[in-house]
Amino acid sequence: MRFWDALAAVRVLVVALVVVALAPVAAQAAAVPLPPVTISPLRGTPDATPTTQISFLGVPAGDLSEISVRGSRSGSHSGTLEAYSTGNGASYLPSRPFTAGEHVTVSAVESVAGETATIGTNFTIATLYTIPPPGTPTEPAPPPPGTTQAFISAPTLHPPKLTVTVPAADPALGDIFLSPKHGAPQQGPMIVSPSGQLVWFDPTPLGTEATDVRLQNYLGRTVLTYWLGHDGAKGSAEGVIDNTSYQTIATVKAGNGLSMDLHEFDVEPNGTAYVIAFEPVYENLISRGGLARSIVDDSVLQEIDVRTGLVMFEWHAMGHVSLSESNWPIKPLPHSIWDWFHLNSIYVEPDQNLLISSRATSTVFELDHTNGQIIWRLGGRQSTFKLGPGVRFAWQHDATRLPDGTIEIFDNEDEPEVESRSRGIAITLNFTNHTATLLHQWVIPGEPVLANSQGDVQQLPNGDTFVGWGEIGIVSEFTPSGKISLEMKLPATMNAYREYRYPWTAVGVGRPSIVAKHDGALKTELWVSWNGDTRVARWLVLGGGSTGALEPLGTFTRTGFQTVMEITGRPQRLEVRGLDAGGRTLGTSATIRLG
Repeated sequence: MRFWDALAAVRVLVVALVVVALAPVAAQAAAVPLPPVTISPLRGTPDATPTTQISFLGVPAGDLSEISVRGSRSGSHSGTLEAYSTGNGASYLPSRPFTAGEHVTVSAVESVAGETATIGTNFTIATLYTIPPPGTPTEPAPPPPGTTQAFISAPTLHPPKLTVTVPAADPALGDIFLSPKHGAPQQGPMIVSPSGQLVWFDPTPLGTEATDVRLQNYLGRTVLTYWLGHDGAKGSAEGVIDNTSYQTIATVKAGNGLSMDLHEFDVEPNGTAYVIAFEPVYENLISRGGLARSIVDDSVLQEIDVRTGLVMFEWHAMGHVSLSESNWPIKPLPHSIWDWFHLNSIYVEPDQNLLISSRATSTVFELDHTNGQIIWRLGGRQSTFKLGPGVRFAWQHDATRLPDGTIEIFDNEDEPEVESRSRGIAITLNFTNHTATLLHQWVIPGEPVLANSQGDVQQLPNGDTFVGWGEIGIVSEFTPSGKISLEMKLPATMNAYREYRYPWTAVGVGRPSIVAKHDGALKTELWVSWNGDTRVARWLVLGGGSTGALEPLGTFTRTGFQTVMEITGRPQRLEVRGLDAGGRTLGTSATIRLG
């Protein structure tokens, strides 16, 4: 064989070997699945709303095409595709509503790096029950004497008075965040110091309330968040996000025609929020002792893009949990709403799966955020884990997970009563032998405390555990050994949904407020406050005969929400300046004129 012929033969052999070697790699590359896309309403959802959007979560909007949405009765639906601000999906907004009772089929093409796949979902549209609008709110009954506070310098504020029964062992751990209601003359978000002194109070309009006041992280910033609305009034509720000057920078509403429920407003650092909505739908419950046209309040979990308001993910309890798991009794009466599941907390895990609490099934569920399927159950009638001694809980609230995997729950044990006392509990799960073990429980010593609703458990940085007792209106802090290191009580007629404790630094609302009067021949008395401010250490009083000629008249140590001061003389003009510990001016009141 000639040299060149031999060389050509070698080249053919090499090319053949390379092709053979690369073929499995190419086949393997082609078999790599595309990024998963979660489409809501999730496949098989039995009660999507007529005004639902179609949410595609998992790839940028540009990777979606050929979207087809068809109702079995309403036909094809045109619409617009709007991207999420997070860049990982988009919602298709149909141009008209769906028809109650129809089945909807959705398909789309996902294209990534030259690979394509057809994706889709199907769901059923519910027949919704319309909740009657709330009646005209009435003024609350006068509170018992000594249960509210009043301030001369802030005459519009009348927050409830908290009684400290156990002084804070560590005041540096922070302030207490709560939202008094049910008997409070004024309801609204509130912050108090460890000594019970008011820091901030923002009364809500008559007929509305606030819940779940806490600190969260929104787009890298510490923010103050809370739910605001009238419980049960459709469309009126929202989640509020304030900065550290108490200025609202964003609000969040539930989507798809639903109203945001008071139980949860979880804000995530990436700019999304998890909320709960209750959806009353008509269902035939004759087989369960109800009516042919019973009203079932389904629990709906939504992930909302805060900046656009679009629904990114939606989970319906009726699509994943059997009605037979409920412990709540059915009343076969017209207009009686069966709250069969009662979702009351959402906790986002580090892997983005969701830990949720269902009060009416006495179960904590772990949900797969990709497909909405249940990963495991803790408690209830189908627990994945065998419950060890003391683990069983009932009618619970606020299931959260600590970094070490421990699950904390507020165990109400009431409505109806199961045990004679409520408690906070910490549970560890063994995924090898599927057992659940009680690590800790927190109870108020002495007479058992039974909270038939509300409540929460919070782990503090020093290892203490902070417990809000919900309906009872008590907050308690426990050391690791179980000793109470702080306790406060609201007046007996009042309560709060959740309570938290955080270090808090904030700029006051507006400017300092001052009231003054001449007292006798040579004295002037002053009252000054600055709602929400945490930085002022001293007040500098300035006075004189005219606004342009004010001189320092004295410096006074701040003594709580309102500081009372007395100066010598009868100046015709007065103002105060709030100073920090270093003497820097933080805020100046208006200049007032005295007669």
